[in-house]
Amino acid sequence: MASYNKSVVDGKIAMWKKKEDEHREKQLINPFSEWEGSSHRKVLDKNDPEYARPVAGTMTDIRGKQAGKMVSREVQELLHVIERIGTVQENGSVVVLFGNLFEVYNKISNKLVGMLMRARKQKLVHFEGEMLWQRRDDHVPITLLVTAEEARK
Repeated sequence: MASYNKSVVDGKIAMWKKKEDEHREKQLINPFSEWEGSSHRKVLDKNDPEYARPVAGTMTDIRGKQAGKMVSREVQELLHVIERIGTVQENGSVVVLFGNLFEVYNKISNKLVGMLMRARKQKLVHFEGEMLWQRRDDHVPITLLVTAEEARK
């Protein structure tokens, strides 16, 4: 039987004890945890700015921030495409029909409707209706409310 160095074994025990303590702390603040002792966890409040947000610094938080940056870049690309293929109106705004935009943008990305909804939520574009559907809404005008350069800033 192999003989183990007591300090190596003590180090492994300490490492696992630390992991156990970290896990316990996470479970105590987890609103869905059924662990005993989790009664001191923070009460959820929808007005809390951290509500429905991942714990800062976690991989979920990092992935979420990366995804947000990727979506912002795609919205920027959409605005550039609208500027490029749209028609400038007398008031200076740029308008493109959904059908024309779909034909061009579908070669770039298959997420046009989602990006349009995101851009509308950010007040970068305007169009009528809740959702746009290929063929049915090809005649719906999409108006650019800001230039791509203004949106980037």
